[in-house]
Amino acid sequence: MNDGPDSGTTILPAVGGNRAMPRVRAVPAVTRAIAILRLLGGNRAPLGLKAIADGLGFVPSTCLHILRALVVERLVKVDPATKRYSLGVGMLPLARAVLETASFPNLVQPELDRVSALHGVTAVGVELVGLEHMIVVALSRARAPMRLHVDVGSRFPALISATGRCVAAFGGHSWAELETRFRSLHWHNAPTWEAWRRDVERARREGYSIDRGNYIGGVAIVAVPVLTTRGTISHGIAAIGLVDQLDQATAVSLARDLRAAAEVVSSQTV
Repeated sequence: MNDGPDSGTTILPAVGGNRAMPRVRAVPAVTRAIAILRLLGGNRAPLGLKAIADGLGFVPSTCLHILRALVVERLVKVDPATKRYSLGVGMLPLARAVLETASFPNLVQPELDRVSALHGVTAVGVELVGLEHMIVVALSRARAPMRLHVDVGSRFPALISATGRCVAAFGGHSWAELETRFRSLHWHNAPTWEAWRRDVERARREGYSIDRGNYIGGVAIVAVPVLTTRGTISHGIAAIGLVDQLDQATAVSLARDLRAAAEVVSSQTV
């Protein structure tokens, strides 16, 4: 039940609320290793030990021990001349195994190909990681002279753009939590909190959202949620094109096709 626009504690309706997460005992070596892998994965250039330790707030000697273990497992490689570290080839079979065994990328790919070919847009399927970020796990590129570049594995803030509005609309999060996250986002043309909240409510009613140049100037993004049987969002499907290419009527037509794609995927996902 909504408490009104100024409450800051409202849960969006009909999405089931949040479930308490089980308490997980921290394993420092594991969490530090993962932090190192994420840091290296987010930097195009290799990093030295000091840069890694300083960037993550680790003791250099501890950081070095973890790096050496990751190098042995070939998850990280080190240049003997520069002593700089980057992700290793051992990451590739792990990533490939995820994509080959995960049902969503396999199920959504034919739908992305269909939508991309029909509308001349780049279509992507994303997996959500709470309110932290979304990860592109499947895509179909537009066959057009000009197209926007995105790769499998690309990460974006969970609440950004049209997909983010769907996350907010169907994720079961409180307005207070959403507002805190919203105010940390970086947009080309940022909407106000009030306007964004109205867009979220509209996405909840209509089952899709359209971002016209808010996130990236000149770019239109249309997104829909892939819902569980409880009505909560599990994944997202989005289409990306130029604003001049996707006027309002075209964008709405595209949104309908994306919703049909989401329903196909949702009906096959256990």
